[in-house]
Amino acid sequence: MKPDPSIIRAFIPTGKLRASINLGNPILAAKDPSGEPTGVSVDLARAFAATLGVELELVVFDAAGKSVQAVSDERADLGFFAVDPRRGETIAFTEPYVLIEGYYLVRDASPIRRNEDVDQQSVRVAVGEGSAYDLFLTRELKHAQIVRAPTSPTVVRTFLEQDLEVAAGVKQQLEADARQAPGLRLLDGRFMVIRQAMGVPKSRGTAAADALRAFVEEAKASGLVAQALARHKIAGASVAPAA
Repeated sequence: MKPDPSIIRAFIPTGKLRASINLGNPILAAKDPSGEPTGVSVDLARAFAATLGVELELVVFDAAGKSVQAVSDERADLGFFAVDPRRGETIAFTEPYVLIEGYYLVRDASPIRRNEDVDQQSVRVAVGEGSAYDLFLTRELKHAQIVRAPTSPTVVRTFLEQDLEVAAGVKQQLEADARQAPGLRLLDGRFMVIRQAMGVPKSRGTAAADALRAFVEEAKASGLVAQALARHKIAGASVAPAA
């Protein structure tokens, strides 16, 4: 059933639904051979636009922080982000639709064997600036130094070029990078679960936020999220449980 006209207006102040897409998380979005954005978040954006009965415009960024800022500044009408208290100051989040694992990467010769070994004063950890794990580790690490790469896909390059002790990121991205640079290994076990959700500027009101939450729950229940993960051959991410 088509939403109330007032909710539609809340989502499209410019006449189109502007969806902020972060290419820095390859699990959720990437470019196809023609250069067009594709992926799970793109599929969900299209489905939500169809629910509203409006035209979709994709606003594409190369890093999570930039994508979040676009929604916070209302240069986009919704986005796809990891849930985080800091981001929640300006963005109303749905419940997560996908769960993604965050891991640490080190060199084979590193004495660091466990996640608990990372938080030491002698350890420097590369993260993608503004990413979910940047925000999380900024709060959680008390002794290790955080070194911010421009984007998540450049974390391992920064780790190698600056001869850092640890790289942190989405498991699949780190695994792919490690295949290109022999002599690296992931630590056993995730250090966090990234709760990936949709979000709308809080200024759009509670009715708009509730409509987006309802869409996400329906997308999980109907199999839309699972189908998108399968269609894009995404491994290592799971559909989040119902709210």
